Amino acid sequence: MPIHNPNNERIKRQYLTFLKEAKRHSESTVDDVASALAAFEEDTKHRDFRAFRHEQAVAFKRHLAERQSQKTGAKLSKATMHATLAHLRRFFQWLAGQPGYKSKLQYSDAEYFSLSEKETRVATARRPTQFPTIEQVKRVLSCMPTSTDVQRRDRALVAFILLTGARDSAVASMRLKHVDLNARSVWQDAREVQTKFSKSFTTYFFPVGDEVRQIVEEWVQELREAKLWGNDDPLFPATAVAPGPDRHFEVTGLKREHWSSAAPIRGVFRSAFEAAGLPYFNPHSLRNTLVQLGQQRCQTAEAFKAWSQNLGHEEVLTTLYSYGHVAPQRQREIIQDLVNARRTGPQDPEAFAAEVARHLGRWSANG
Repeated sequence: MPIHNPNNERIKRQYLTFLKEAKRHSESTVDDVASALAAFEEDTKHRDFRAFRHEQAVAFKRHLAERQSQKTGAKLSKATMHATLAHLRRFFQWLAGQPGYKSKLQYSDAEYFSLSEKETRVATARRPTQFPTIEQVKRVLSCMPTSTDVQRRDRALVAFILLTGARDSAVASMRLKHVDLNARSVWQDAREVQTKFSKSFTTYFFPVGDEVRQIVEEWVQELREAKLWGNDDPLFPATAVAPGPDRHFEVTGLKREHWSSAAPIRGVFRSAFEAAGLPYFNPHSLRNTLVQLGQQRCQTAEAFKAWSQNLGHEEVLTTLYSYGHVAPQRQREIIQDLVNARRTGPQDPEAFAAEVARHLGRWSANG
């Protein structure tokens, strides 16, 4: 059985280049597409794409539904199936317009890479996102040890993400010069920092407490004043390890290099939350925490727009749609307040109209 098809490899390389260079997709997205194509080729025994028939798509969907996740051992979720099939559908739609394939493929055949309407609703249903409260994150910070420079780095790392809402990939690549303690801001420069969609923007410290800000300030000062590190040195350096007396690798401190990926940051979070007796929340979940705080603090559309920009969002609706879910506890409080309001009598109509207009303004302001 062939392990690859030369014709397929050439056209796949062309498509992946198109996604990266023309469509400007991230490396992770391109990798996901490549994995989906590899899975389909394996299923068809690497048959040439020119010989594609819609029956292959139908068979692949059936086999995909029977596959097990390598991580959990359970069957693939509808969301995973939906994403995989979407990658294949877009590929074959693109392929149907390429020289050498136009006469072989029907554009409409790509639609067979679709789940049923019911399965699609299940796959795309929005589920409540779990995230920690401000108090829980502060509890974690209070439990983290500070005896060594590695421990102080880890505590400052958690505090910094709560203070700025920066994504873990950006934090892993950030340098000392990007933090301005006087302005209480972080310049996320896409030329050097791995920001989403390579956008550059300034984030001002969120109002999450002086004790959180102080942890970050003390860490920056330690790097600059005690270690004499410069502007281009990493804000959160990688851990240095070396063979110990028993020939096992041991942590020896920090090395003047960036982490190669964001994986160690997630490891720090997991260890810190578990040590505090709390369930694990990943670094990205703190962005949800900050959005919820913004919903409570911001009283005008302009204020929420500024809060949204601080997270790197150009549009307010991006913040509301991606992170604006009302937490169940807050939902309960709002409904209970409405019950109490009904018991105390009707609200003044003009006041009610003003409140509705204010909330509508939050959604519609600036797009």
